[in-house]
Amino acid sequence: MPSAADRLEFGPPRDAGYLRAFALALLAHILLMAALTWGVHWKRSDKAVSFEAELWSSVPQEAAPRLVETPPPPPPPPEPKAPEVRVAPPTPNVDIALEQEKKRKLLQQQKEAETLKAQKLQEKLKAELQAKKEKEQKAKEELAKRKAAEEAQKTEAKKQDAKDLEKKKQAEALAQKQRQDALNRMMGLAGATGDANAKGTGQKSSGPSASYGGKVRAKVLPNVVFTDDIAGNPTAEVEVRSTPDGTILSQRLVKSSGNKAWDEAVIKAIIRTGTLPRDDDGRVPTPMILEFRPKG
Repeated sequence: MPSAADRLEFGPPRDAGYLRAFALALLAHILLMAALTWGVHWKRSDKAVSFEAELWSSVPQEAAPRLVETPPPPPPPPEPKAPEVRVAPPTPNVDIALEQEKKRKLLQQQKEAETLKAQKLQEKLKAELQAKKEKEQKAKEELAKRKAAEEAQKTEAKKQDAKDLEKKKQAEALAQKQRQDALNRMMGLAGATGDANAKGTGQKSSGPSASYGGKVRAKVLPNVVFTDDIAGNPTAEVEVRSTPDGTILSQRLVKSSGNKAWDEAVIKAIIRTGTLPRDDDGRVPTPMILEFRPKG
């Protein structure tokens, strides 16, 4: 920036008679003020009174020179063009930049801390909810286990009660049978027909004689129609029920021979037979199990 000395150096030259002009102007102003004062005083004073006033100065003054028009001063020479100065942009204040960066990082850390806190809170709530669900599920499972255990105990108790009741019934039935057997022995001792080694309680034996099986097979086998080859000599057991006169009412395979064709041939042969022979005592035992083999 140019200083005041530089401005004066390139300004127009000062006039050498400016002191006289200044004194002359001052004197003119004094005279004008005196004239105005006298005019105001003259109008207010008595007309008959007159006075004289002399203006003097203790300091002798030289008269002002005659006013001479001076030519206008020549135009000042053009100021030399100052070299263009490029002002470099102000360098950023490092401290301010560091402070702003510090504030930015602090705000970022606060935001990250708040975000992390919110995440932790959310995870905590989620974990508590999961723990609550697991606790409720565990409680339900424990309740279901207790109920299942109670039901199992009740079922076991019912089974045990049923077993005890069945045992009781069997014991009562056995006792009743024993009483009935004893009663039958007492009633039938006089008219019993068994031999000396017999251990029954009835007056007569109810089972077939030793030779009755041969009689039945001799009557049924002619009615068996079977032409297949069979390995071995398997046995088919059939339960036969009949009327007292020997008429066959039903037949049921109780044990298969392992060959379906032989089993069916035996059943059909019994149906064809129709009636069973009487035993030695004239009776037809029923029901009875008959055994049949394809090779005798």
